[in-house]
Amino acid sequence: MIEIEIHSEWITLGQFLKFSGIIYSGGEVKNFLENNKVMVNDIEEKRRGKKLFSGDLIVVNGKKYIVKRENDN
Repeated sequence: MIEIEIHSEWITLGQFLKFSGIIYSGGEVKNFLENNKVMVNDIEEKRRGKKLFSGDLIVVNGKKYIVKRENDN
């Protein structure tokens, strides 16, 4: 599982995809979500503006990511 550390209360799914290196630019988000299965906490998600919080589990192309807020244990 790959931990993605954020420095704010939440991050959008689109920001997450770019920040984690899954996509390279924000312009790719819509197309990526239309053509790939992205699961957020076991629910398929297509909204690039979906807010992700510390503890959320994201699965993209078989890879698991967990969002962790800076200084959370």
